[in-house]
Amino acid sequence: MTAADFQPPRLLRNPHVQSVLGSSVLRRHRGLRALAASGAQTRELILDGGNGVRLQGWHSRVPGVQPRGMALLLHGWEGSAESGYMRMAAARLLGCGLEVFRLNFRDHGGTHHLNEDLFHSNRLDEVVHAAADMVARLRVRDLVVAGYSLGGNFALRLGLRAAVAGLPLRHIAAVCPLVDPARTMDHMERAPQIYDWYFRRKWRSSLLRKRELFPDRYGYDDATLRLDMRGLMGWLAQRHAGFGSVEAYFDSYSIAGRRLAALDVPADILMSRDDPVIPIDHFQDWQLPACARLEVASWGGHCAFLESLNGDGFAERWVAERLCAALPAG
Repeated sequence: MTAADFQPPRLLRNPHVQSVLGSSVLRRHRGLRALAASGAQTRELILDGGNGVRLQGWHSRVPGVQPRGMALLLHGWEGSAESGYMRMAAARLLGCGLEVFRLNFRDHGGTHHLNEDLFHSNRLDEVVHAAADMVARLRVRDLVVAGYSLGGNFALRLGLRAAVAGLPLRHIAAVCPLVDPARTMDHMERAPQIYDWYFRRKWRSSLLRKRELFPDRYGYDDATLRLDMRGLMGWLAQRHAGFGSVEAYFDSYSIAGRRLAALDVPADILMSRDDPVIPIDHFQDWQLPACARLEVASWGGHCAFLESLNGDGFAERWVAERLCAALPAG
């Protein structure tokens, strides 16, 4: 199965229809049903992210099945372990004999209470540390990772750190990964305002929740929360992430150019030519190592790749096929 095999009906060849439906309640409910139908038992685990950091995740395993390996799933910015694509990918992976761990980044999935400091996109150390804790606690011998959007960015950066962290990482699958944050910010400012509204609304809700939980720490006012996306990113970068400018912050988690040159974990990357959030031209001058392969579909929007109005997704099938093929047969 390749990106060229994704041939949605004409009604679903509009990138905005794809992107909106991909994040809809319909998809979340369909993902919930798919995960329930897998027969897996799911339990919450709080992982050690190092330096007192706690990250929540959900471990799923089908009783009576000897797992072929563990799939770690990473969601996008302001998504969560309960996002539709996370649940649907988990169901697919469970169906091919893997166990699955869906990780929530800090301040995502209702976990604002677990850590006092704010989430930002350069918090890779805690994700690496949490992955190592999960591997040790669940005695994982073979690990594969999939990530969507910002989660795809984290998955590929995790691959750069896997050997040093002692992670038995065999393969990475990234769907519409964020490559160049600075250029993406430029694009978002020119894109249809629905995307800026969507992300700002969710981020502001997250910041309000953080202020409610830690009022002595976070005294930012509503005027701060009314800043535009670039202004709010700059405020986060300088006040809470330790960077001198928003440009330095964006550069800290960029994987553009030759940033992935040292990656030695096999990786498959799926992108859509019509992605309205992360433009395809960010990928055209991307210099990937020999172990990484980029596939570009003609349609799909941002992380959606819907094959029908029922909410079935090509990306979930693609992720499951790539990751399951990387592990020994059960």
